[in-house]
Amino acid sequence: MRHIISILLENESGALSRVANLFSARGYNIETLCVAPTEDPSLSRMTLVTNGTPEIIEQIVKQLNKLIEVVKLVDLTEGVHIERELMLVKIRAVGELQRAEVMRLVDIFRGRIIDVTEVTYTVEITGTSEKLDGFMDAVGRDELLEVTRTGITGIARGVKALRT
Repeated sequence: MRHIISILLENESGALSRVANLFSARGYNIETLCVAPTEDPSLSRMTLVTNGTPEIIEQIVKQLNKLIEVVKLVDLTEGVHIERELMLVKIRAVGELQRAEVMRLVDIFRGRIIDVTEVTYTVEITGTSEKLDGFMDAVGRDELLEVTRTGITGIARGVKALRT
């Protein structure tokens, strides 16, 4: 089962590599990883997505909590949460019909065209991973020239907050 683990950790060199090493040393995979400083410049928030049985996830959480840099962590998938991912995608758009179709799909998926050339559109789209996959399928994989995605970031709903 897929799990979204959100970690508050000290914003210092080597912290990210220690988390990554923990996963690789035990043969666990990180599907997506998103890290950025928080409102407190001494802390970063890391959101990672991994797969595993409840036992494996429990082991991962225990091992992460042992790392000195980890201040606090939560498995967001244990509760109600919001998750989003950002994708930038460069799409081949040649000819009036194809360009109109791409613009229609961007509108349907609530994306934004952020760059235009004679033969391409670059689109920014935000949403769940399923929404982004659906957009790429609707456009057609052959028309995609380049795709970059941030990976999932998430936050608990309601008053629950990952804070020190």
